[in-house]
Amino acid sequence: MTTKTLLLIGTLALASIASAKSYDITLSAPAKAGSLQLAAGEYSVSAMGNIAVFTSAETGKKFIAIVKSEEAAQKFDITAVDCKTTGGDERITSVELGGSSTKLELGE
Repeated sequence: MTTKTLLLIGTLALASIASAKSYDITLSAPAKAGSLQLAAGEYSVSAMGNIAVFTSAETGKKFIAIVKSEEAAQKFDITAVDCKTTGGDERITSVELGGSSTKLELGE
């Protein structure tokens, strides 16, 4: 492959990630998303395959987590974050993406 071909493939891959729909969430307390520690605050979440990108609204910093994407029977009305407290720590177990039937499951 030539350098131009590799650059074109890289550009197209980045463009597809940038064009992924994002969903706004608010964490009222610090929480773990997989192995990531997220501070309390507002984030936008976008998903592509088995990767979710959490972008801090305050700093613009991006956090990448591995997820399992599942399709529900019906569309979710709102975007919702499901959390579980384990050993005193909040852990995001899933994110339901409003207006779609996609649910992102986060592992340990």
